[in-house]
Amino acid sequence: MYRILIVDDEPMILKGLTVFLQQSGIDIASIRQAANGEEALAAIQEELPDFVFTDIRMPVMDGLALCAQIEEMNVPIQTVVISGYGDFTYAQTCISYGVKEYLLKPISKRDLQDTLRKLVQRAEAAKTASSYLSVAKADEWIQEMEQAVYYLNQERVEELLRIREQEMGSYQWPDAERTKMLAELHALLEKKLKARDVNILLPPFKPEQGMLFPTAYRYFVDGIRETVCFLQKRRKGKLKDPIEEVKKYIEQNLGSEISLEEAAELLGLHPNYFSVMFKQMTGETFVQYRTKRRMEHAKRMLGEERYRITDISYAVGYADHSNFTKTFKKYEGISPSEYRQKLGI
Repeated sequence: MYRILIVDDEPMILKGLTVFLQQSGIDIASIRQAANGEEALAAIQEELPDFVFTDIRMPVMDGLALCAQIEEMNVPIQTVVISGYGDFTYAQTCISYGVKEYLLKPISKRDLQDTLRKLVQRAEAAKTASSYLSVAKADEWIQEMEQAVYYLNQERVEELLRIREQEMGSYQWPDAERTKMLAELHALLEKKLKARDVNILLPPFKPEQGMLFPTAYRYFVDGIRETVCFLQKRRKGKLKDPIEEVKKYIEQNLGSEISLEEAAELLGLHPNYFSVMFKQMTGETFVQYRTKRRMEHAKRMLGEERYRITDISYAVGYADHSNFTKTFKKYEGISPSEYRQKLGI
């Protein structure tokens, strides 16, 4: 649905054009009116229109000055100039200000319909292109922020927050539009983090109506920082790669019966998510990796004659000697004693 702003100092023109637009058949969300350029700019700040129809000659601020201001805003507004003057100089100036169409008074329904058709076609094409670009750009930022939060890279988190603030601060959009974009970013980031770990959730982002963008952005930032602090506490301040931390822990406790749940608890992760993540990162299940490390350690010990096989069994976490022998043979293809014989021991 399209938001339209009509700017003209003649009440009859405002009324007539409003009726024509209402009868046009396009989906219209709102039609607002302004008597001059200054009123129009105030209306644009309140709600960003899709189309602006403006007269040229008006008191206070004329249509050309308004077109120049809209062009400087760098916002997705299509401007149509309506004038009783068929002066080519006006048309040239309008084009330089990014005006899309130029209509002469009196306006016929047919001319208006043709103009609206062109505006809608451009709007739909731009919506598809800008949507793709903005989503792609936002997704890139979300991906980086998700990684920075998850791996507790505080420096990168703050850098990404600064980048986003500067970029959104440069948009000459109403605060409501920028706050809406923040809410969308928050929802995307929350979804990404939730996919990482069901226990990682951003605090709710519910800006009040009419909230200024700087205030809304502060809430947005506070939520991300709060999540980082939460993860730091849950992981006891560990800033390293979670998978490497688990590998190190397994290596240090080969003689203990370390469970997947215990390893997940070490990182503050849900066991189901940790299991999937470990397999994705290492290509092995947690049990397969733990068994491999035990067997590799057992092989090193078997190469030293001073260790009895039963001692080695206990050293790599097998209280049941027969279970150790069975596992070793499955892993190496031969029994521990045969492995020693192969080494000449």
